[in-house]
Amino acid sequence: MNIKRFVSGIILFPIFAVIIIFGNKYLVDVFISIIAIMSLHEFYKAFKGKANPIQWIGYVTAGLICFIHLIPNEYVLPATTLIILFNILALFTQVVVTNMKNNITDIAISLFGVCYIVFFLMFAPLIRDSLNNGKILIWYVFFAAWGTDIFAYLIGKNFGKHKFTELSPNKSIEGCLGGVFGSILLVMIYTWVCNTYWNMNINYAYAFGISIFLSVISQIGDLAASSVKRHCGIKDYSNLIPGHGGILDRIDSVIFILPFAYFLLSII
Repeated sequence: MNIKRFVSGIILFPIFAVIIIFGNKYLVDVFISIIAIMSLHEFYKAFKGKANPIQWIGYVTAGLICFIHLIPNEYVLPATTLIILFNILALFTQVVVTNMKNNITDIAISLFGVCYIVFFLMFAPLIRDSLNNGKILIWYVFFAAWGTDIFAYLIGKNFGKHKFTELSPNKSIEGCLGGVFGSILLVMIYTWVCNTYWNMNINYAYAFGISIFLSVISQIGDLAASSVKRHCGIKDYSNLIPGHGGILDRIDSVIFILPFAYFLLSII
């Protein structure tokens, strides 16, 4: 399993990095939109037998990420609010026109999927292409998430003795603290690189605070995904990526970080 995870990571990371670093904003928008659609499909599929989400509305909404940079920056968030309102309207309209073949549970899961996956993922292209130096700042999200994941696993596996929550029995208090340390380490190193080689002049104390906050949010996001999977009685959202599970299994912590990172990084 570890070999599969390693090989998958070696193959997928360069593809991801090339798109994020060298892709123009429209290519990145399409890339994020595809990720959103695939993640949403995994999320809705997880509820098979428990609910009947109205999937087409979610997919259409995820597809709209492709056009996010056609909207002037000052209108993006109001436009997003409008999209959520139309989602609610469309979901209830579906219930009416199908004579209640869908119920309030289906609506709730459908809308939650849009808010949790599509709305949160939307902030990735916004950070990268709407903020000053966004192509540099977007990596704070990934370094915070990766530092948390890697060090939480290593510290937890080797030194974890105190269970953190029954929601995820393998998680320990030591692992959680190790994850915060990992986030701090990678974020501070990256901040030094930014200031030394790219003349960014980022405040180290602010970066330190961001690293802690994003690490905590990342771990909440991971536990949130675990709560959904436990409710649905599944281990992974899919087996698309050997050794890693599905797309949503790999980005669950990043998803939670993105909207908070957008507002924190906009101050930089």
